[in-house]
Amino acid sequence: MPGVPIKDKTVLISGSNRGIGKSFAIQAVEMGAKKVYAAARDKSKLAELVEKYGDKIVPLTLDITIQDQVTAAAAAAGDVEVLINNSGMGGGGPMVGNPNPEGQRMEMEVNYFGMIKMCDTFAPILSANGGGAIVNILSVAGLSSFAFAPGYSASKAAGRSLTQALRVELRKQGTLVSGVFPGPVDTDMAKNVPMDKVSPDSVAVHVYEEIAKGSEDIFPDPFAEHFAASVQADFKAAEKANAAAF
Repeated sequence: MPGVPIKDKTVLISGSNRGIGKSFAIQAVEMGAKKVYAAARDKSKLAELVEKYGDKIVPLTLDITIQDQVTAAAAAAGDVEVLINNSGMGGGGPMVGNPNPEGQRMEMEVNYFGMIKMCDTFAPILSANGGGAIVNILSVAGLSSFAFAPGYSASKAAGRSLTQALRVELRKQGTLVSGVFPGPVDTDMAKNVPMDKVSPDSVAVHVYEEIAKGSEDIFPDPFAEHFAASVQADFKAAEKANAAAF
């Protein structure tokens, strides 16, 4: 699949108000994107981006678990060429004896079903605009489960499988479908993860560089590269190492 450089492209990024999503919005503009639709559940939290970058940033209200909002975003952003499915959530708690079943359910609603809504709704738009790219922000936790985040890991594994299927379905329309598998990133979501973390800006830049090459599976930091290699070399050993570490 041909690469999709971000320069002069129109991009939509879900979850743009903080963390990796905010970095994706900033780095898209800095790397020459024509327009960035920055989406968040609370549009007022995008004010800083709009103030800094003016009309390069178009704020959108978007909760990806609500189909009406996804449909409205698509209607407002019919010129999108690159879709970055960044919205995600964790913290659903343990699998057994979970005191927060709603949180556990929401991990799957956002990280899997929300991604389905976005891909299904925006795929025809990307096709009409020349193919473009869908970039699904997943996690190394989707390669082998992390014991402290079982529901999150399961939802990211589901997202990985979805990404593989979507790649097959959209090949004929010329859409690059990339899965991104970061390790620990210095964001609010990962603030309690006891591991060294990379900056969200470095992740965003790496991802844009990789989709320009047409990369389908992207490991944007040293931990992710090492972890993916260990899983590929011996899946069971990686599983046992994860269990021992956490």
